[in-house]
Amino acid sequence: MKADPAVQRRLLDLAEVDAELARVTHRRRTLPEIAQIAEAEKQVQVKQDALVTVETALGDLDRDVKRQETEIDQVRAREDRDRKLLQGGTVGAKQLSDLEHELATLERRQGVLEDDLLELMERREAVEADVQHGRVELDKAQQAIAEAAHRRDEVFADLDQQEAKRIADRKRMAEQFPADLLALYDRVRAHKGIGAGLVRSRRCGACRIEMDRTALGKVRDAAADDVVQCEECDAIMVRTGESGL
Repeated sequence: MKADPAVQRRLLDLAEVDAELARVTHRRRTLPEIAQIAEAEKQVQVKQDALVTVETALGDLDRDVKRQETEIDQVRAREDRDRKLLQGGTVGAKQLSDLEHELATLERRQGVLEDDLLELMERREAVEADVQHGRVELDKAQQAIAEAAHRRDEVFADLDQQEAKRIADRKRMAEQFPADLLALYDRVRAHKGIGAGLVRSRRCGACRIEMDRTALGKVRDAAADDVVQCEECDAIMVRTGESGL
């Protein structure tokens, strides 16, 4: 393939634009904020699970407290009924003795139930504090996601602008090349990552591999308008006054 040496030199400008586009793509894919968001999402899940656990425990304690309070109310109601019977003076001696015994039993039962209720209330207070702490921790984790996502979106917007500008530059530049030369360049770039490189100090500018004597001789002997490709990476080897051939 033949191409004007000046046209071949412009491939280096095109290669630089493509390199910048590749860097934009790489940066978009490897932004630290992406990893930060993924880690923050894991933390949110952990915090949510922990919060569900303590909220469930709080709900269980609320039911226990309500059940305990209901039982205490029942004991008190029974005690009030017995006291009214005693105060009414209408019961016989045996029933009086039974009522007094039952009142003593109810009083002890009420004391036990109230002690148990106090313990339940203390446990509930501790678990409620855990729930409040869990909600704060979950809010922090969710805020971390929001902040990282905001930073990511700002960088993405900047990268989108860079990419759009470079895509426009590339389209304008691509129109300056013969179709066959551009097709060769694009084909090599698609497979190898770099389509063209400057020959300098016996090295291909694309793969940076030093040419042996035979390969170097072929490059030297090639006509100025010959399109020469690297034997190692297939990139178009652009020769200029800097090549030292």
